[in-house]
Amino acid sequence: MKTKIIALALLLTASVQAQKKVWFDTDIMIGMPDKTPREVDDGITLIMALKQPQIEIVGISSITYVDYSFPIINKILGWHNKGAAIPVYKGSPKADDLGVENDGTRALYEALKKEKLTILALGPMTNIATLIQNHPDIIPQIEKISICAARTPGLPFNPGNGKLNVFDYNYELDYKSMDVVLNSSIPLVFAGYEPSSYTHIGNIDLASLDQSLEADKWLYDIVQPWMDKNEKYFGVRGFIPFDCSTLGVITHPGYFTYYKDIPIKVNYRKNDAIKVQPTVPFKNFLEVSYKYKSKKKVDYAIRALQGFEEEILKTLSAAR
Repeated sequence: MKTKIIALALLLTASVQAQKKVWFDTDIMIGMPDKTPREVDDGITLIMALKQPQIEIVGISSITYVDYSFPIINKILGWHNKGAAIPVYKGSPKADDLGVENDGTRALYEALKKEKLTILALGPMTNIATLIQNHPDIIPQIEKISICAARTPGLPFNPGNGKLNVFDYNYELDYKSMDVVLNSSIPLVFAGYEPSSYTHIGNIDLASLDQSLEADKWLYDIVQPWMDKNEKYFGVRGFIPFDCSTLGVITHPGYFTYYKDIPIKVNYRKNDAIKVQPTVPFKNFLEVSYKYKSKKKVDYAIRALQGFEEEILKTLSAAR
């Protein structure tokens, strides 16, 4: 018996030591009151991330709508975080101030001085690019950045029935900051629309939520307007949890297929989402292709495999 206890202790110690230290940079908008419902995937991703024993979130920074997201992030942490307290910091309020320090960039810099981190970039790149531009000395401390953006050439972002194209929000909201990140030596992995389009969450998928729990009832109720919007514009009641793939390539890399070391390039093309961007006839596209001659090469997730959606769903209830 004593030998078994010692063996178990060693296994637990090894598990803790193997944890990847992660910084969570997010543009959480779940439940934000607005003219139209806002995306819920960052909130879903944070809940999922808090249930992953293979990572430790050492800090969270927000970007855009930071005054709204600050209490929402802390509410989710209060319900779902069962480990050590995770500090939350406000970052760039509009993703339009590259180079301007904020609480988020300062906290991330201090965290990186202590240890190497992987960064999950679920929104525009302003906070991270500001850190890189202002503190190039810290770049060797960044093990990898996982980013929700980019596409293969000719790929439209058309969820659901494909009748309406949307745009690459995280990239297009702040081109300049993405350029800073691409021009750095930091290893990058992109997991955005393309792999996420193989996952879909609807009401049936949320049936496992325990409506008697405050956290579960809040989550179920708060995603309904977003589902309504998706049904109206895309013909499908439900949503693609985009940012879960950005997390998944770090926590569940075996659930994805990839283009490894693929060149990435910015191309100026005719806008394929003109219905939602009527004043933008042409724009930049962030694209990957082995045909490109660009020096910067990245890993790019192509597809989320069967089973990854189940990995998302089994983490959502506060009872788990």
